[in-house]
Amino acid sequence: MNITMIGTGYVGLVTGTCFAEFGHRVTCVDKISDKIDKLKNGVIPIYEPGLETMVAKNTREGRLDFTTELGASVRSAEAVFIAVGTPSSRRGDGYADLTYIYDASREIAPHLSGYTVIVDKSTVPVGTARQVSRIVSEVNPDADFDVASNPEFLREGAAITDFMRPDRVVIGVESERAEAVLRSIYQPLYLQETPIVKTGIETAELTKYAANAFLATKISFINEMALLCDAVGADVVALARGIGMDGRIGAKFLHPGPGYGGSCFPKDTLALMRIAQENGEHLRVVEAAIEANGAQKAMMIKKIRDVFGGSEAGKTIAVLGLTFKPETDDMRDSPSLTIVPSLVEKGAVIRAHDPQGMQEARQLLPASVVYTENSYEACREADAVIIMTEWNQYRALDLDRLGSLMRQKHFIDLRNVYQPELVREKGFTYTGVGRS
Repeated sequence: MNITMIGTGYVGLVTGTCFAEFGHRVTCVDKISDKIDKLKNGVIPIYEPGLETMVAKNTREGRLDFTTELGASVRSAEAVFIAVGTPSSRRGDGYADLTYIYDASREIAPHLSGYTVIVDKSTVPVGTARQVSRIVSEVNPDADFDVASNPEFLREGAAITDFMRPDRVVIGVESERAEAVLRSIYQPLYLQETPIVKTGIETAELTKYAANAFLATKISFINEMALLCDAVGADVVALARGIGMDGRIGAKFLHPGPGYGGSCFPKDTLALMRIAQENGEHLRVVEAAIEANGAQKAMMIKKIRDVFGGSEAGKTIAVLGLTFKPETDDMRDSPSLTIVPSLVEKGAVIRAHDPQGMQEARQLLPASVVYTENSYEACREADAVIIMTEWNQYRALDLDRLGSLMRQKHFIDLRNVYQPELVREKGFTYTGVGRS
């Protein structure tokens, strides 16, 4: 099947590449010529394990192409996926900015030839597909098309696995023709017996927001339990295991830390809250999760400050991990963007390391932050080390070597990666989240 992917950001590039891996002929379109030139030369603009190899393979075998020319690719397509960004509104009110979605719709419309399914792959508020349909019809009244919703459920750092072996595929359609096209696209998943969940368009649009809001709420819940554990002397790691083994709850996303970040949870929870308010409803649980997440980051700053008796002024602090999670270079809404500037503002000297995020961090964090080649160099002459992101290479640090490099031996584990007893045996003070 001929597929056109509008947008070569995270969702568009991963989705288009995986469709090509399925055997479809995919053309990825982007307005940024420099990005397209780099993709044609095998330069991937994001870090996602396995993606570079898959792009190279499918480009070489002729199933994947990149272009800035939208017209020809749309004319030959049986399905056009819109995978452009939907950032939070510049007004700061939490609404999703749909400018790129609607612009793409206007640009697609004149080039439609024969029956085409236009698929919203971007995360969009309820009602967006209706607006896309209206725009296309206004621009090209003779177009033969349907609009469908096909939300993505990709975890950064595991996106290819998530796409190739998904828990489910959600398709929001209103016609049998559109359903048939989407089922044909996902036919390679048939042998894995992947469930195809067919819904109405509005339900599909809402499903992605609901899923992310639920997971964000689960994170905020365990973070609040961690604060309670700190207060009463309990161990949140054991608590999480105790409740996570209940099949009704499950162990995933019960890992306390400095708060959630990334491209989805912060943006999507706010957008869902605004969707509800526009429709006269209040999602009090979601609102509480958002509030708790902001408070969690503030509590981490206090936790760090308390290690130094209430003031970090003049202290050198090694920060290991800057991205919002491991196996990505994504800094969007990372807890480090809140915590590090606050420490710098109060007089701390920050020495930082991250396997993939330092280039982006240089644009976002205070200019005084020192970036190092490895974790041990970050800890040289440091008064404390903070595990901010749980990259695998930080999970088995040589604590003897670390201690020999540091001026003071304070170990602040904001991801609860280490056993407190082991760290203390090496002469460090240990500060975790919800465990003493």
